Amino acid sequence: MNFLVRARQRVSKFLNAFFRRKRSRIGIYGPPNAGKTTLANRIVRDWTGDAVGPVSEIPHETRRARRKEDITITGTNGNSVIIDIVDTPGVTTKIDYNEFLEYGLEKEEAIKRAREATEGVAEAMHWLRDDIDGVIYMLDSTQDPFMQVNIMMIGIIESRKLPVIIVANKIDLPDATPQRIRSAFPQHPVIPISGMEGSNVEQLYEKMTEMFG
Repeated sequence: MNFLVRARQRVSKFLNAFFRRKRSRIGIYGPPNAGKTTLANRIVRDWTGDAVGPVSEIPHETRRARRKEDITITGTNGNSVIIDIVDTPGVTTKIDYNEFLEYGLEKEEAIKRAREATEGVAEAMHWLRDDIDGVIYMLDSTQDPFMQVNIMMIGIIESRKLPVIIVANKIDLPDATPQRIRSAFPQHPVIPISGMEGSNVEQLYEKMTEMFG
């Protein structure tokens, strides 16, 4: 465990012990393979040294919401927020077991995964309706942000009046165009990052302390 992680753990314990502030439950939502679990793992690892779950190139690897509690994030200005991170399954309008066959899975396993992923999406939507205090909405900045599922999800989040940060992920890729995401959703803050490499995550942490505190 590196020095920065140990230092952040000490800060987290200090703040939890002395301030006992209300936790905010923050859901990481977005379409499949946008990088939600990669970001969740980075947040948890940066501030606690732990992780949330495995990542995979196979869509819908996360088929159930996974939560990590009591994470204290501190910005450079000294603001802090205590959150539970909820890593949710990729939200989509249709899950076809043939998607999994393309990755070499047997038909029985593909059908099982498609069923679990469908149930996971329903669970994620239930969380959004009843148990989420704020949202990080993840988008792959190499993809078209105007997909139907994104418009639908942002509309649902807005209807619930939840604070939302839109993350334009994968800026390390040569065809990334985070400005398209800014143009698609100008009403919300958009933070371009590389969840894989960690580029610009400090700006995301700063915005989280502003929005979710």
